[in-house]
Amino acid sequence: MSANQATLVLVKPDGLKKSLTGNILTRLSETKLEIVAAKIVRVSKELAVEHYAHLKNQPFFDELITYLMGELHDRKKVMAVVYWGEDAINKVRKLAGATNPEEADPVSIRGAYGRITTKGVYENVIHASSNEAEAKREIQLWFQPQDIIVDLYPAQEVAEKEVLRKVWVN
Repeated sequence: MSANQATLVLVKPDGLKKSLTGNILTRLSETKLEIVAAKIVRVSKELAVEHYAHLKNQPFFDELITYLMGELHDRKKVMAVVYWGEDAINKVRKLAGATNPEEADPVSIRGAYGRITTKGVYENVIHASSNEAEAKREIQLWFQPQDIIVDLYPAQEVAEKEVLRKVWVN
């Protein structure tokens, strides 16, 4: 029996544009993992570049950044979700299917909903962390400790002065 793990899932802009969020979350519920954080994120170029930093030398890097930022689908957002439970990374990756939608099992999420554009960009509707180190890096990139309902990684409280934040105006 393996220990609990956390993994990041992103429903990418094409998944949101095609209204696949419900279908994808339903499929992911088959894993019996717990959602411990979720939010809709407007993806900045900095966030996209940092998320895909390991691919920065690939010829498709710029298209990948444009894709994650939502520029290709007029949906400048993604849904970021942290799943937590036993063997979370493998369970989610198995259900997600191969990165290349053409090679993904037809019953997988990417096999059912993904496509490859004429420019060769894999529009594979979701991202799933590849291993524990990547999951930790990605989760810490997309979420703050207070956003997650379990204590995944060591964190500390710090006092900050003059932090600007947006508040509602009545």
